[in-house]
Amino acid sequence: MRPAARFQVLVALGVLSALVVVRGTAQEPAKPAAEKPAAEARKAFIDGVGPGWVALGEADFENVNTSPETWTFKDGGIQCTGTPVGVTKTKKKITNFELVTEWRHMKSGGNSGIFVWATEEALTGLKPNQLPPGGIEVQILDHGYAEQYEKSQGKKPDWFTTNGDVFPVGKSTMKPFEPVSPKGGRSFPRKNLSKGVGEWNHYYVRAINGEVRLWVNGEEVSGGNNCQPATGFLCLESEGAPIEFKNLRIRELP
Repeated sequence: MRPAARFQVLVALGVLSALVVVRGTAQEPAKPAAEKPAAEARKAFIDGVGPGWVALGEADFENVNTSPETWTFKDGGIQCTGTPVGVTKTKKKITNFELVTEWRHMKSGGNSGIFVWATEEALTGLKPNQLPPGGIEVQILDHGYAEQYEKSQGKKPDWFTTNGDVFPVGKSTMKPFEPVSPKGGRSFPRKNLSKGVGEWNHYYVRAINGEVRLWVNGEEVSGGNNCQPATGFLCLESEGAPIEFKNLRIRELP
């Protein structure tokens, strides 16, 4: 083959090879977009807005055994002084429902809670500085409470947590979801998600057909089923330290 012809063949082969490389590159599958971390993908904040949701305010509650000054309802928020110990309850009984609220403790070691299905018997004749001996308590506890317990007792607490325990009170009963407290009475949270004193936390509570489930800051952490009784009043708890609630909303279900 003459040199000129050989050169033309080599050039043609080089162009063909380049085309194959370019085409192969163009057909490579695109890399998938980075996925969100699994923990972030699982979070779902229920904001209490939509069909059936209503705000709960001063007109929906009545004092049981605290002082008139204990509870202040203003601008969609609820402020509690924490004294005396006791509760305010809804005026009507509630059976199946969803509830959302935000809360924050104003003092380290603050203690409070939401009572679900508190019985009329447990609320009748309740004296100041007493809590209802009936209902399912959704715990609202500041981390400083555990710290104070450890300092006073010389050991870490093993019978409660500060991240959303759910447990029956008094004559009420419940089968707690795992993990449970050493004595088996409380459902301990599967994750520690509560924020500290002065910071807002978000609770979503679902109570249906004798089952109570709690989401803390967007993730389900604790609860229980086979609750007896499974109807009653909703109560907010005053227990020794100031606490604030806001955006308290409920949706009753069949």
